[in-house]
Amino acid sequence: MKKHNFNSGPSILPATVIAQAAAALHDFDGIGLSILEIGHRTDWFVAVIEEAKLLVKQLMQLNDDYEVLFLHGGATTQFMQIPMNFLAPGETAAYCDNGIWGNKAIQEAGYFGNVHVAASSKDKNHTYIPKNLSLPEKANYLHITTNNTVEGTQWHEIPPTHLPLVADMSSDIFSRPMDFKQFSFIYAGAQKNMGAAGVTLVVIKKEWAASIQKQVPPIMCYQKHIEAKSLMNTPPVFAIYVALLTLRWIIAEGGLTEMERRSRQKADLLYQTIDSLPIFITSIAKEDRSLMNAVFFMKEEALLQPFLKTCTDNGMIGVKGYRTVGGLRVSMYNALPLESVQVFCQLAQNFAHKHC
Repeated sequence: MKKHNFNSGPSILPATVIAQAAAALHDFDGIGLSILEIGHRTDWFVAVIEEAKLLVKQLMQLNDDYEVLFLHGGATTQFMQIPMNFLAPGETAAYCDNGIWGNKAIQEAGYFGNVHVAASSKDKNHTYIPKNLSLPEKANYLHITTNNTVEGTQWHEIPPTHLPLVADMSSDIFSRPMDFKQFSFIYAGAQKNMGAAGVTLVVIKKEWAASIQKQVPPIMCYQKHIEAKSLMNTPPVFAIYVALLTLRWIIAEGGLTEMERRSRQKADLLYQTIDSLPIFITSIAKEDRSLMNAVFFMKEEALLQPFLKTCTDNGMIGVKGYRTVGGLRVSMYNALPLESVQVFCQLAQNFAHKHC
């Protein structure tokens, strides 16, 4: 049975990327060694990581004012590492609280300095994106989460700010073109749109990294990682290679403009379907709906398990909502084909007709 992978992360990868990565496990680039065996300081791997950095800059249209890093620890480590570098006791950073991951970032920042909550959607269970931010005149940076994977909301317009802008783009990285130069710092776990779990992308303005005045342990210091070219310690070689293959795939498929066109096509079809079927409900503000993660619920809770079983029986994987939210979640990352959304929508229609 064909599987339709709606997992929120680790999530679907392009079939060609999986095939290429599998081949490299046996013989990387014809050298007679597995990608898992090559040294991270060899010319073979340095070529991999340097090409990956170049492709990131190409897709984001960034110049040499920015540095690209591939780090360990996932986006969760960045919740701590960013304030460790850029926030000191007595200083303030501004954060938007639009869901579980933004809230976790706020908690981590609180260990290092003061946190000013610039906007929060907590009053409505994070079902919308606040448009008016309350920003202090002086703060070290503003942090936002561009797509809220758990709650199903997304910033479709990045808020203007006089502060250095930091963005967690873990779940919508490389899904749409935007002016990436408005950010001083971007980070993303790779396991949704950019590759396999195990590596975290960091894109940082060199000038901002050089401004760090704090004493930071070297392994946590961005400036030290820049100087070491992401090779301060052994990097996750295989995950970076999969990221390179995925970046190549995005470019070959038409780049970020094409990724956005596909995302809108898939999301429009899904949202139109669930809106038309009375067995489903959603409280997400329409203008803030995520193109990556659709979150919705059964109107009758008793139908949830039968619907999930029907999905499983028909090869639909990863449809169950996040544990703190419940309901249903359909993740539609770059590699998910339109066909999978079409099949899900047909299944939802058939189930609705049977139970109405």
